[in-house]
Amino acid sequence: MTATAVAVVAVVVPFVWWSRVRGPLLVRGLARLAMIGFAQVTAMLVVFVAVNNTNALFSDWDDLLGRQDHVRSAADLGPDGLGGRRIADLPKTRQTFRPVPASADGRLRTTLLEGPVSGVSAEVYVWLPPQYDDPAYRNAQFPVVELFSGFPGTPSSWFAGLRVTEQLEPLMRDGRVAPFILVSPRTKLLGDADAGCANVPGVVNAETWVSVDVRKMVTDNFRAVQTPDGWAAAGFSAGGHCAAKVALAHPDRYRYAISMSGYNDPAAERASIVGRDERLRKANDPLNLLRAAPTPPRLTLLYTGDGADGYRQGLDLRAAAQPPTRVEVRRVVGGHRTATWAEEVPEVFTWLTSRLEGAGAALRR
Repeated sequence: MTATAVAVVAVVVPFVWWSRVRGPLLVRGLARLAMIGFAQVTAMLVVFVAVNNTNALFSDWDDLLGRQDHVRSAADLGPDGLGGRRIADLPKTRQTFRPVPASADGRLRTTLLEGPVSGVSAEVYVWLPPQYDDPAYRNAQFPVVELFSGFPGTPSSWFAGLRVTEQLEPLMRDGRVAPFILVSPRTKLLGDADAGCANVPGVVNAETWVSVDVRKMVTDNFRAVQTPDGWAAAGFSAGGHCAAKVALAHPDRYRYAISMSGYNDPAAERASIVGRDERLRKANDPLNLLRAAPTPPRLTLLYTGDGADGYRQGLDLRAAAQPPTRVEVRRVVGGHRTATWAEEVPEVFTWLTSRLEGAGAALRR
C-alpha cells in the first residue's frame, strides 16, 4: 500500500512541478531528471512488492538484505542428526500458535519454534484440515505433509504463491484429497545462503530442524500420525531437493516425497552452502543417498518437471531405485515458475492421497 501511494506521488509531482522549476537550464534539467528517475524507481518498487506479495519470497527488509540468521547453535549431531539422543526420549514441545496476520484463512496459524536439538529458531506455519475440528474425527490422527519453499522463500510461499489451501480445502471436503495437516517451516535460515536442509557442524543443522524439531513439534501439539506411513515431504525448486533429500536420509520419519522442478546436485543452487564443498555436496545429493543406502528404503517419491528442470533428475533416481523404493516421474511443461507449481498442486496431492498406505488408513480413529 505504501509503495503504491509513493508511486502515485511520483507521477503527480512532475505534472504539478514540471513547468514550475526555476533556475539555470542545468538546474532545471537535473530537477526534471530527478522527477523522472524517482517515478521510475517507485514503479519498479511497486512491481517488486507485487511479485513478493504473490510469491512470498521475503518476509521483511532484513530477510531481503540477508541480515536474518536463525541459527543459535550448530553442534555436531552425527549421521542421524540427533547427537546420540533418541526422539522418544526428548521432552514434549508445547507451542502457542497465533493466526497469520496477512492471511484470510482462519485455519492457518504460526509459531516461533526454538528447535531444542537443531539450535534453529524460526517460524513454522501450520494449517489444519476441515475435518480436524469435526466431532466425527475427534479421535483421528491425521497424516502430515511438510512443505518446503524454494530459495529464496518463506513459510508462506506455499499458501500465498501456490494457493495450496485454497485449492485443497474443497478437494478435502469432497474426499478427493486426504485431510492432511500442512506444515511449512522456514528453510531460509542463513541470510543469503541456502542451507539446503543439510546439517553442517558449526554452521547450521537444517536437516535436524525440519526432520526432528519441526516434526516432533507437530506430533506433540496436534493429532498427527507419528509413524512414517503418515508423513510426506513436498517442495518446489530448492524445496523439491530438500523434500527428496530428507525423505531419503530418514525413511524412518517419512514415507513419501514430492519434488517439483527439484534438483539432485546441491550445487545447482548457487547460494548452497553444501554445494561449495565436494564432500558435503556428494553427501547431500538424493541420488547418492539412494545408491549408498544399506538396503533400499521403503519410500515412494514423485518427481515432476521438464528436461533438466526436475524431469531428468527423477529419471536418474528411478533408474537407481530398487523395491521397495518407488520413484514416479512426470513431465510437466510451463517452466520454472510459481504458476506452474500452483497448477500442479491438486494433481500431486491427489497422487499422494492414492499412495497413502491402506488407502488413507493413516486416519486412525
